[in-house]
Amino acid sequence: MMLSSPASKYRPFQPVRLDDRQWPERVITRPPIWMSTDLRDGNQALFEPMDAERKMRLFRILCEVGFKEIEVGFPAASQTDFDFVRHLIEGGHIPVDVTIEVLTQAREDIIDRTLEALKGARRAIVHVYNATSPTFREVVFGMKPDEIIKLAVSAVSRIRQVAGTMTGTEIVLEYSPETFSATELEFAREVCDAVTEAWGACPDDKVIINLPATVEVATPNHYADQIEWMHRHLARRDSIVLSLHPHNDRGTGVAAAELGLMAGADRIEGCLFGNGERTGNADLVTLALNLYTQGVSPGLDFSDINGVARAFEQCTGMPIHPRHPYAGDLVFTAFSGSHQDAIRKGFAVQHPDEPWTLPYLIIDPADIGRTYDSVIRVNSQSGKGGIAWLMQTRYGIAMPRRLQVEFSREVQKETESGGEMSAAAIWRLFSQVYLEPCSPVRYVEHHLREVGDAQGIELIVEIDAHRHVLVGKGNGPIDAAVHALRGAGFDVRVRSFEEQSISASSDGANARACAFLELVGVNGGECYGAGIDENIVTASIRALVSGVNRLANR
Repeated sequence: MMLSSPASKYRPFQPVRLDDRQWPERVITRPPIWMSTDLRDGNQALFEPMDAERKMRLFRILCEVGFKEIEVGFPAASQTDFDFVRHLIEGGHIPVDVTIEVLTQAREDIIDRTLEALKGARRAIVHVYNATSPTFREVVFGMKPDEIIKLAVSAVSRIRQVAGTMTGTEIVLEYSPETFSATELEFAREVCDAVTEAWGACPDDKVIINLPATVEVATPNHYADQIEWMHRHLARRDSIVLSLHPHNDRGTGVAAAELGLMAGADRIEGCLFGNGERTGNADLVTLALNLYTQGVSPGLDFSDINGVARAFEQCTGMPIHPRHPYAGDLVFTAFSGSHQDAIRKGFAVQHPDEPWTLPYLIIDPADIGRTYDSVIRVNSQSGKGGIAWLMQTRYGIAMPRRLQVEFSREVQKETESGGEMSAAAIWRLFSQVYLEPCSPVRYVEHHLREVGDAQGIELIVEIDAHRHVLVGKGNGPIDAAVHALRGAGFDVRVRSFEEQSISASSDGANARACAFLELVGVNGGECYGAGIDENIVTASIRALVSGVNRLANR
């Protein structure tokens, strides 16, 4: 089936006439005023809206993260929302530096009920809206442009009148021309100018003019053009907090918000993790951490992103996608071998006092409370670099390069049938392949002695379950052990030898030695052996026996 031709069904939005647009040249240097709509806009989008207990838990989390403006409900829409607002106020749950916000339609009875819910609050934002786009004017409401303006002005006047009677409560006005992104700019300006005039907006009593992409209908640059046009043409601009409320219908809500900030906006409304109706609101977590990666402190604390994410899921019942920016379970995970190799090399040269420049990772996972354990995970697409990184960071084993290649083949065999190998599973496989091969030779013990200028060894082993005492000498313990095993029919040559220490604690206590020997058989074939022991000589001999067994078993 083919999609129908869009020429006959869909019409693109016409560009904004803004020949000298400034936003493309601007850089965001400070965070916006953040306003969370999780408890209202986000809540109404849930299959099962939150009860009061879960709303309270999420409210506290939003405060802890650092939101200073939080929309807490639509109190005239339900008794549940009304009661929750009253509970916040009467229970003293609102921090002194946090302002709650409530939503109301532009109807007198709803406005009165909304303001009744706010009695006793120190400060509150009353957000009133009415739709302004041609489709809503003509199709939904059957109203002419002057009637739309009259409705907005009437609602604002009523809010101002009732607010004047509320002793001890500061009321801040927010007005949204709903469906702004589909509204003619000249008309949107006319409505907003009428609202700020009716309120008597001044620098000491600013009005929040919120310009929502109620439905995202065009590209993010088009929205930015609209915001810059309004920013430059609104009357009383010094008495306005210009706010954005982008939705995500085209999947570009975050981009639209960022470009809107460049275009002159002061404030952003949205939800944690992009929750909201249809495809959601602008994702405030992504927006904040995007700023952070550009060296701009966002003013929101996501240093425990896992804790925020889990609490969000528990409160809303909405799962966070594993590939969600910053918070998803897999976003700091590399399965690809080339990615893993690049990340491993990046970690090796990254210094704490230098700018973060790690391949493939735009943010240090530790900055948001993520561990490095999940950065590299192993499946059938993985390569030696990722396996080596896990072995080194989790178990202190720095494998020689050729051993990395050899062991990666063993891992590949295990993952060919699908699935993922954890670091613990990789360690078990390494132990099975290199540390525990006890057939046909099993190491028992050894004794060294001096033989003239040479090193002598008495090597006690079991061969096919029978104990043997093998004697040899050489220019060192390993060479002596090679000669001893050669006398029992195991003729090998040592191509390379490496040793290292594995510390079980930061002060080096309980350190063990690890040895790697690369062996070549007299009849061909080559492989590595590995050994671990508290004594380096013993570890080396164990590695030799390991390699001998692996060659024999081939």
